[in-house]
Amino acid sequence: MSRWFTKRILIFTIAIIALILICLFILPVSVPIIIALLTAMVFEPLVKLVETKFKWKRKVSVITIYIFFVALLAALLYYTVNSLIGKLIQFTKDAPDHLNKLSGVWIDLQSKMSNYTAGMPPEFVKAIQDEFDKMIVTLRNSLTSLLSSDKIMTLAGEIPNFLVSLIVFMIALFLFMLELPDLKKMFFRHLTDDTAKKVRYMMSKLNSVIFGFMKAQLLVSLIILAVTFVGLLVITPKYAVVMSLIIWIIDVIPILGSIIILAPWSLYQLVSGDVGMGTKLAILAVILLIIRRTVEPKVMGNQIGLSPLPTLIAMFIGLKLFGFLGFFIGPLIVILFNTAREAGIIKMNFKI
Repeated sequence: MSRWFTKRILIFTIAIIALILICLFILPVSVPIIIALLTAMVFEPLVKLVETKFKWKRKVSVITIYIFFVALLAALLYYTVNSLIGKLIQFTKDAPDHLNKLSGVWIDLQSKMSNYTAGMPPEFVKAIQDEFDKMIVTLRNSLTSLLSSDKIMTLAGEIPNFLVSLIVFMIALFLFMLELPDLKKMFFRHLTDDTAKKVRYMMSKLNSVIFGFMKAQLLVSLIILAVTFVGLLVITPKYAVVMSLIIWIIDVIPILGSIIILAPWSLYQLVSGDVGMGTKLAILAVILLIIRRTVEPKVMGNQIGLSPLPTLIAMFIGLKLFGFLGFFIGPLIVILFNTAREAGIIKMNFKI
């Protein structure tokens, strides 16, 4: 028994338990800091390139890249939010006209239904009318629930949390960009030469993987943006630019993505009587969902060195276990395991 229960195994077991506890309790509430660290790691090659090319000090290079990133992010948020608020104001102004049109559509539908059901048994006609009434009541209740004051207040209550997370992200990003070399030195100071060599190999591999991951996300998002813009240009050219940008930003949400925008929009057009546009929007939503679910695992697998099947499984399990963050944690854990196995930290040369 003592041959198996050694000090090394005990330390390894404690480390695994600590890692599991961190993943379950600390990671979900540390999303802004983790994203800031990953963003700083992504910007690190660019910081070094600016240092080398312009012979600047690290602080000057970091400040320059940080200001450029903040300006780009602010411009994108300003344009998106400003356009969205403008469309919402216009929608509230046009809401009475839409409701009048909806009432006219319902009256016309009842008239047509009376003509179609003329001569049919009264019980059958009543059953059809009851089903239509139930459908309208369900739709009305759904819309009322969606636009209820509680939902709006809940959404408004999340705005301060979002702003706090954004501020923490921006501050942490700047500090990580400044102190990343010192953090690396502090980390390697506690490792033996052999372990440090293996960890350096893992970090080198992870840097390329993270870059590949970001590149894969960018490629997929650009495909989504292009398809959305072309589709909306055909369906409704007036809103093509604004709505394609909004859908592009929202599409990063796993599983749902563009459905959050396109499904209610399609349903609204169908209820308003514009069946053609509602159907086209529904088809576009399905196309975007198919692209996201099929192209993403393959592109990401090619960029990060995993085949599509393990990538899809890791993304799905990570999403179910850790929520939005698990969408990134899942493939990262698989990559960490493979890299540790290649570096010799984890040995899998056993047989059963």
